[in-house]
Amino acid sequence: MESASPFAPGPPRQRPAMVPNPTGIVRSMAPSPAPPPFGSAHPGSSHPVATTFASRSPPPGAIPQGPIAGNGPPVSGGFAAPRTVPPPWAQLAPPLAASSSIRLPTPSAAAIQDSGPQSFPGSPPSGASVAALPTPFVGPPTSQPFGRPPTSQSPFSGPPGSQLHFAGAQYSQRPMAGSTNSQLPLAGPPTSQSPFLGPPTSQPPFTGPPSSQPPRPNTPQPPFAGLPTSQQFGGPSTQTLTGPLISQVVGPPTSQPYAGRSSSPSHMTTPSSQPFSKPPTVGTSFGSPVWPSQPGQMVPSLPGNVQAPPRMFGMPPGMPGQPIPPVPPAMGHSALAGPQVSAQSKIDPNQIPRPVPSSSITIFETRQGNQANVPPSATSIFVVKDNGNCSPRLMRCTLNQIPCTGDLLSTSSMPFALMVQPLALPHPSEDPIQVVDFGESGPVRCSRCKSYINAFMRFIDHGRTFVCNLCGFTNETPHDYYCNLGPDGRRRDADERPELCKGTVEFVATREYMVRDPMPAVFFFLIDVSLNAIQTGATAAACSAISQSLADLPDGPRTMVGIATFDCSIHFYNLRRASQQPLMLIVPDIHDVYTPLHTDVVVPLAECRQSVEQLLESIPSLFENNKVSDSAFGAAIKAGFLALKPTGGKLLVFQSVLPSVGIGSLSSREAEGRTNVSAGDKEAHKLLQPADKTLKTMAIEFAEYQVCVDIFITAQTFVDIASISVVPGTTGGQVYYYYPFSALSDPGKLYNDLRWNLSRPQGFEAVMRVRCSQGLQVQEYAGSFCKRIPTDIDLPAIDCEKTIMVTFKHDDKFQDNSECAFQCALLYTTVYGERRIRVINLSLPCTNMLTNLFRTADLDTQFACILKQAASGVPVNSLSQVREQITNLCINILHAYRKFCATVSSSGQLILPEALKLLPLYTLALVKSIGLRNDGRFDDRSYWASHVMSLSISLAVPLVYPRMISIHDLTAKENDGSLSSSNIPLSSEHINDDGIYLLENGEDCLIYVGNMVNPETLQKLFGVTSVDGLPTQLVLQQFDNDLSEKLSDVMNEIRQQRCSYLRLRLCKKGDPSGVHFMSYMVEDKAPGGLSYVEFLVHVHRQIQTKMA
Repeated sequence: MESASPFAPGPPRQRPAMVPNPTGIVRSMAPSPAPPPFGSAHPGSSHPVATTFASRSPPPGAIPQGPIAGNGPPVSGGFAAPRTVPPPWAQLAPPLAASSSIRLPTPSAAAIQDSGPQSFPGSPPSGASVAALPTPFVGPPTSQPFGRPPTSQSPFSGPPGSQLHFAGAQYSQRPMAGSTNSQLPLAGPPTSQSPFLGPPTSQPPFTGPPSSQPPRPNTPQPPFAGLPTSQQFGGPSTQTLTGPLISQVVGPPTSQPYAGRSSSPSHMTTPSSQPFSKPPTVGTSFGSPVWPSQPGQMVPSLPGNVQAPPRMFGMPPGMPGQPIPPVPPAMGHSALAGPQVSAQSKIDPNQIPRPVPSSSITIFETRQGNQANVPPSATSIFVVKDNGNCSPRLMRCTLNQIPCTGDLLSTSSMPFALMVQPLALPHPSEDPIQVVDFGESGPVRCSRCKSYINAFMRFIDHGRTFVCNLCGFTNETPHDYYCNLGPDGRRRDADERPELCKGTVEFVATREYMVRDPMPAVFFFLIDVSLNAIQTGATAAACSAISQSLADLPDGPRTMVGIATFDCSIHFYNLRRASQQPLMLIVPDIHDVYTPLHTDVVVPLAECRQSVEQLLESIPSLFENNKVSDSAFGAAIKAGFLALKPTGGKLLVFQSVLPSVGIGSLSSREAEGRTNVSAGDKEAHKLLQPADKTLKTMAIEFAEYQVCVDIFITAQTFVDIASISVVPGTTGGQVYYYYPFSALSDPGKLYNDLRWNLSRPQGFEAVMRVRCSQGLQVQEYAGSFCKRIPTDIDLPAIDCEKTIMVTFKHDDKFQDNSECAFQCALLYTTVYGERRIRVINLSLPCTNMLTNLFRTADLDTQFACILKQAASGVPVNSLSQVREQITNLCINILHAYRKFCATVSSSGQLILPEALKLLPLYTLALVKSIGLRNDGRFDDRSYWASHVMSLSISLAVPLVYPRMISIHDLTAKENDGSLSSSNIPLSSEHINDDGIYLLENGEDCLIYVGNMVNPETLQKLFGVTSVDGLPTQLVLQQFDNDLSEKLSDVMNEIRQQRCSYLRLRLCKKGDPSGVHFMSYMVEDKAPGGLSYVEFLVHVHRQIQTKMA
């Protein structure tokens, strides 16, 4: 077969190399009409061999256990165990319960102010030396195997009394919880529309449940003891509520709980291979991790059973895991009724759409009956069964049916994009991604579009040729890949080959994908030692974090490290001096930077571990009398790049002050910006753009040589994140922001962020391309990467949390009922130098019906798309323009549905599509978020925009609509499997003066204490008896009582879900910190902002205007 380039023709670029897979076994290939089981050693087998591979072993507790793709060479005596992984729901957004009532609160006129830094679990006690920090929380904890729901959890969990069990497709009536399919009377009597009682005459009559399941009364069915699977149904649930709260439900059974791994044999007979591995853990394989911490402090501890986090409601009850049949125009919407909207006081707050919590687990089959199933909400808990389409964790679309024409898409006003998270963490119960080695010939590809062989390529002519599902070209089947076809037209070995039956597969790359030797794992640490960094303790915290994180670096001779410090000059350290103190090498020229001998400053860790530890211990005292306040940040990262240039690697920078001298020096623009904002300057947003192109030019050069930059900003003043964030944003890195930095509360967070950065599943020197069917073309990529040619994006580093958004546009028409295919190919190097190609496939049906687009819309993915579009618009347009664009987009989407899909004719009804019923709430929350508020700091807004660009779908909603729970009554709550599932709407109406509340958004965790809290509760949680006795910087300790232990469990559970050690901050009523907490109450009326009820009225009025 002719050798093909890894991607479609284009300008040649240097690509890193790799050695052949040491564990790969290349079988001789020969035609075989009836091949033996895949992976067998039968002579003459034509199957590529699926191989297992392993990886390094992070320390116990670094990340939770579970199978994810592991990379690494074999170890003696077999293969290393798979790497432990964070909980599969590690990034799941929590839902919030529907409220019983909402009274519009009086808006507070107080300005939102930031209070001083607060402490949180894992931080050292006051007065403790930062350099001598013991190990705090160490990243996402080890999770236990997901065998079955905890015994304390009912088989069908979720809101009590709000879930109905079905024995098949049948009609039922039940009151709906919260906002589900509600009609809100805005004013006047409700319309006379009757509830939907059946399909319209244009649709085949609904004939009841399948014959194998006779109808049975509407009684709860017994707990399901096996693997529930997706079931087809004749239409989505339809609920039209007029007057009394009554619903008509026509649909399939609700999601069933996961009750254990399937006992059926696997589709594959070969050993599972995982791109990343897990280490052996201390004690038993699935025991609780060890949480080193300080005496008396709250320590995250793993519960006895893995608790399922709550699900964010975003789709109708029957939607997850269901095929996509046609839908009548009248189905799948919620009507908020009333002939006019002049009297908003008549809205029933109980029926306003809000997220509904659920902790049930869904088994999601990606395809069923040769149809793509609608994926569950990204924030729900689900176990994926890959039947040809990829896991929605890896790639999902804003629309689960593709419009046949661009005009139909424009009419809907909905965004059309893919969210790709190629290394996303799987659920522990999911099958690992298979790795296939085709030997020297490499994976089979289309000779025209260069797409990779996948389950949707159709073999014809007795298997001699195959038709590409992306471009339609007919290719000859390679001789050593030939196999006869069965009676169904499929290859007889299709179910034995991962690439022909799975949506995601990983190929071992051949030499044609490499142009240099394998890249080693290189980590270079750059530490700010200027006056401010020394005095605030940031330098000591950084040195301590690095020293403790050395154990998390990959084992083996290929791992290399280097260390440098900087103020107004750069200090390298010669680490090759065996058994001698490292020698400092000073580079004073910060305009024409150079670096000492590369082999002296970047050294294998195995050779210099002791020297590195001694150096890190001595740096704080070495510079304790430093009086230099300037920072040569630009020159320092340039010098670090020169040290990494021969190999590539990760540059981890700890920065505390504004870069003031040397290359890329910046001036303070914050004072100027505040003046412009107060004067109403429409050009103030330009201060959110980089000050100049110096750092951007440097970053592009870094990316070309495969150098990724992560920046840890430990600042107490303005540092111009808008300019600095360009470097990690171009090199595939990340910005970590600690403002204002506190030596008491932040070292624990800094350490755990660094440790997770080093130990999480990741790859280096990656190239990614997304291909799509003819009729579409990729319009734009968005995220943290470098793009030098139109078709590919370069990622010096890619990890399990990075998400890339890919938008599309039509250039031709699709046939109705045809399928549109997407394929993402990620070529990357593992931390052990193995070159892999991860291929992710998704095939979705096309439709000419606008109702199908709305019925199968993906709320979480659409909102993540809107969020990223807003973040990209912040530096370009004024905040008022961005807010107006977001609001208009929401209105246009709902107007399109109201005009073309809804059958309710009364102008007094606000009709919401069922799948997008929460869009107005999330839009309002986004408009009020820190990134779009006028009162935010410039650095805060710039960090927000930088953070959002690579944010995963599951974290998008909680970032703007956080989770709030009450913690003063934790012991009184029933434990239904998740301590954090009893969520409260974000309204001050639900906050009492005698309560204590916890609010978290995936980044920060705020604890609000009312001014009338029971002294006994304060004593149990904080060790004080009055609110006035609470310290300004709280170090949360665990006391010997049930309430304190429950709070410890809640904090631990949230950190597991978020893969983040949240910054903890204490907020008190009547204090500026209390005003800051109330700024998150997005459903309240705020200065210059509408309440949730008022926003619904505003949306309705705008739709009425458009309809007129």
